[in-house]
Amino acid sequence: MSRMRAKVCGLTRAEDVAVARSAGADLIGFVHYPQSPRHCDALTTLAPLAGSAGVLVMVAEQPDDILQQLRQLPLTRVQPYLPDACRADGVRALQAAGYEVLLPWPDVPDQAPIPADLYIWETARAQTGVHGGSGQAHAAAHPPPGPHLLAGGMDADAIASRVAQLPTEALKHLAGFDAASRLESSPGIKDAHRLNQFVSKVHDYAL
Repeated sequence: MSRMRAKVCGLTRAEDVAVARSAGADLIGFVHYPQSPRHCDALTTLAPLAGSAGVLVMVAEQPDDILQQLRQLPLTRVQPYLPDACRADGVRALQAAGYEVLLPWPDVPDQAPIPADLYIWETARAQTGVHGGSGQAHAAAHPPPGPHLLAGGMDADAIASRVAQLPTEALKHLAGFDAASRLESSPGIKDAHRLNQFVSKVHDYAL
């Protein structure tokens, strides 16, 4: 079985990127959304520090806005938050441009099975009021249609209990875990101990 992947999201400081790299985080997310407390003002400076692990996490009305931002960055992965009306077309456009898409998958019913490279199974905005990074868990009732990272209220201590709630079919596609707010000392500021503990626990975890 492949090792579980650890994604650390919402980094805003160079020192936190260094800690994530040293810990062995497989994916490092940078938020581009000014309304978020984890918005990365220094994106052009920090993104290169993540190396091949970097992910642009962006809320936009159109995929072209995301593509324009990506062209300014040395990143090959993107986690796009797009309106439902252009979500499928947006994913196709991003993939056609050569980017790996980590598609946010809120835990709600009746979603179109949009093909993506990886899914982020997270708590729905209707429940939290925000795009990701809420620290709130979800019921794990509506799994993505492919390989996914489990997100929402995630830290080292939550892994085992959250996995125990997953439907059998979802376990077959579980590829790792995604954490943001519960690894922080304050919004956008990561706690090195919590971050290291999370990455280590993810990498040691086996189904």
